[in-house]
Amino acid sequence: MTNNLLVIMSDEHQARALGCAGHDFVQTPNLDALAADGTRFARAYTPSPICVPARASFASGLYPHQNRLWDNAMPYTGMQPGWGHALQAKSVPVESIGKLHYRAKEDPVGFDAEHLPMMVVGGVGMVWASIRKEDERVTRDKRMLGDYIGPGTSAYTQYDASVVARTLQWLQERAAQPSDQPWCLYVGLVAPHFPLVVPQEYYDLYPLDSLPEVKLHPSSGYQRHPWVEKQNAFMNSEARFHDPEERLRAMASYYGLCTWLDHNVGQILNALDASPFAETTNIVYTSDHGDNLGARGLWGKSNMYEESVAVPMIARGPGFAPGKVCHTPVSLLDLSTTIAEHFEAKLADDRPGESLYELAQAPDDQERAVFSEYHAAGAVSGAFMLRKGRWKLIYYVGFEPELFDLENDPEELEDLVRLDGAGQDAHRKILAKMIAELRTICDPEATDAQAHADQAALIESFGGRDAALKLGASGATPPPSLG
Repeated sequence: MTNNLLVIMSDEHQARALGCAGHDFVQTPNLDALAADGTRFARAYTPSPICVPARASFASGLYPHQNRLWDNAMPYTGMQPGWGHALQAKSVPVESIGKLHYRAKEDPVGFDAEHLPMMVVGGVGMVWASIRKEDERVTRDKRMLGDYIGPGTSAYTQYDASVVARTLQWLQERAAQPSDQPWCLYVGLVAPHFPLVVPQEYYDLYPLDSLPEVKLHPSSGYQRHPWVEKQNAFMNSEARFHDPEERLRAMASYYGLCTWLDHNVGQILNALDASPFAETTNIVYTSDHGDNLGARGLWGKSNMYEESVAVPMIARGPGFAPGKVCHTPVSLLDLSTTIAEHFEAKLADDRPGESLYELAQAPDDQERAVFSEYHAAGAVSGAFMLRKGRWKLIYYVGFEPELFDLENDPEELEDLVRLDGAGQDAHRKILAKMIAELRTICDPEATDAQAHADQAALIESFGGRDAALKLGASGATPPPSLG
């Protein structure tokens, strides 16, 4: 009989912020235990390093340029059928608890029931962020990371606690109604997404004097890539810290939120292991994207560096060998395919994902290509990533690309294009080969033009630029009322 499937997705969890991933000091004992009992995918990526497009792609199994859902004002509506619909077609019970960041609860997105769903604000999301032309966009006065940073509680930590409580209740309710029918449950947690406020006991785990210096900070002479400089200018969180200690508090709070997240995952896993479903449920943990956490003077996500575009991914259950680390590059789109396949369902033929079961059981294929793209807040043009083998290409429309050798330079300290100037012959050939492979997935220039056209049409549909500037949350999406 097919096992149940529990999928847990957090928000903004940097792939490296895991003990099992070799982080020096972050404390994630429950996720580490999950990895010890299952398989960790060490090279997992998001299809887009920002919430709404990433989640739409995860839902549908399609890249953002296939969905044409480019930014946080274009949420998933169910128009592009995804894994939830595939499960429903097989009469598999499928429900969600927590953050979805889709359009509205009324939309047919593939769940039989949605408990405590967090959707985009007003069903429209951050329309103001769709204004991407450099001479038209505006910067926001409100700080993205939140007015207060440090120990305490926020609407987000309260929301996560409620999501966990509802998940424990759901498991009890399901256990009280015995059935041989396997189920799928999706749980969406918000931490460690900003605001950077975390309960005191988790904040205290990371003393400010123990935190390391961030890499490639502009204050040390590092010059950001011109595309990144323009994208960051849209928010520029680094410039909005009140003093150096507040910047350290932000780091401590983020790491504290990672441990708070781990605590919440632990509660869910403990309840599952104590339930009748302990031996009949597979588990997958992942996140929608990462967080720069001060590297290069950047905060949040929205670029193609590893801190932002890589995600954690751990799977436990039959088909996932305990303690294994899989080095084949994978994507959230592969997880979409896997959820459907787990229940012997199938996504439409044009979905690019592959089964994590097959990828985990096959020899590592480090030459497998993984792709991501970004067309959202602050981006004056599209950015595209291709990871293949040791090489990573970041292609910016209208700007010089970047090329990294992740085998010798996993921290992406040396852009080989910039380092070589005109480029050494070997690197020029690699760059040309990577760009050619990128173009087998999409035409970057045509894709960028389509994104701009779709976003301009959206702005006009809301009454133009001035009207659009008033629509959507200014920063973090507020959680639903829990009353």
